[in-house]
Amino acid sequence: MPKDAPVNTGAWPDEVPMGPRRRVSEMQAKLHRWAAADAGRRFDDLFNFVHDPATLIVAFDRVAGNTGSRTPGVDGLTVADVEERIGVPGFLDDLHAQLKAGTFRPLPVRERTIPKAGGKLRRLGIATVADRVVQAALKLVLEPIFEADFEPVSYGFRPRRRAHDAIAEIHYFGTRAYRWVLDADIEAAFDNVSHPALMDRIRARVKDKRVLALVKAFLKAGILTELGEHRNTHTGTPQGGILSPLIFNIAMSALDEHPQPTRAPPPQGPAELAHRPLRGRFRRARARHPRRRAHPARRDH
Repeated sequence: MPKDAPVNTGAWPDEVPMGPRRRVSEMQAKLHRWAAADAGRRFDDLFNFVHDPATLIVAFDRVAGNTGSRTPGVDGLTVADVEERIGVPGFLDDLHAQLKAGTFRPLPVRERTIPKAGGKLRRLGIATVADRVVQAALKLVLEPIFEADFEPVSYGFRPRRRAHDAIAEIHYFGTRAYRWVLDADIEAAFDNVSHPALMDRIRARVKDKRVLALVKAFLKAGILTELGEHRNTHTGTPQGGILSPLIFNIAMSALDEHPQPTRAPPPQGPAELAHRPLRGRFRRARARHPRRRAHPARRDH
């Protein structure tokens, strides 16, 4: 694993077959290039990309390709139902018209609990197929912009990156005089994301009020519990949502940036102290020099 993972410029390949995927890939490459070239740029007129027919086609294909495509939201429709009863072209045309006219409103997610290790339960939020497609379209547009800002040491929920890459970097530094790793777990991380703080970070890059309103609408869509009760969502983003991993990374990027206000090169000698946060999914790991007193611990906070 290299000492410094590069900015994720390879997330969108240059050569893509002609058609909607090619159009979307070219759009993503431009957005990423512009974002990387100007860290202070705020993007306007992104909403046209979100409801572009090519974006919606690619978004639907991604939703249909997910394992959860057979799981319905609160409206009871699965991807197969859309394909067989409505037809994909008509479904996407209607979605495009709603978005363009400003009449689209996301529905509450359907709550589903699954067991976790230790006897606890994980709460998932299952959106409707229409909401999943719009979330996927938002992600196609927003991800290349924020990928330009994420720290190279962040690995979770990112294109062509994974938690195993963080482990590989820990192994790399473990053979170069680093001995301590801090393993911390954020309790109910998705459930506790602050909406105002999150929206502030998104506004730092996105100026388009229609996109901002759409993201906020998904955050505030609410939950239909397993008991059939409606619960408002004042914090958090649903686990299982297509947009949620990107939302979570945008929120957690503040934590990645905190220990490294400057982009100083990593120390080369044993007499120097390094702080290198490594993130995969909910974890942050920090390598420390062996002479520095540290007490490894794991706690929920």
